[in-house]
Amino acid sequence: MATNIITPEDLQTFKIELLEAIEKLLLQRQAGPMQRWLKSPQVRKLLNLSPGTLQNLRINGTLPFAKIGGVIFYDYQDIERILHERKRNTESSPTKNQPRRS
Repeated sequence: MATNIITPEDLQTFKIELLEAIEKLLLQRQAGPMQRWLKSPQVRKLLNLSPGTLQNLRINGTLPFAKIGGVIFYDYQDIERILHERKRNTESSPTKNQPRRS
C-alpha cells in the first residue's frame, strides 16, 4: 500500500478549499429561504403583498404556481427570476429633480 505524505502546503490548500465551500453554502443560505416551494402566506410576507395582489399575479400569469389539493405553492426560483427580469436600473432613469437629457 502506497503512503502519501501530507505537507503543510497541502493542508493550507485544503483549508482554503474548505473555507470557500463553506462560504458558498452560507451565501446560498442567506440569499433565500431554505425551501424551494413556498406557500401563499410565505410569498405574501416575502414580497409584502396583500392576498388580493398575490391572487392577481396568479390570475394574470405573472407568477407561476402549482396547486395541490387546496394549497398553492410557488417556486422560489420563479420569484427570483421575475424580480430579476423586472428590475429597473434606478441610476439611469430620470427622477423629478433631474432634468431629462435631450
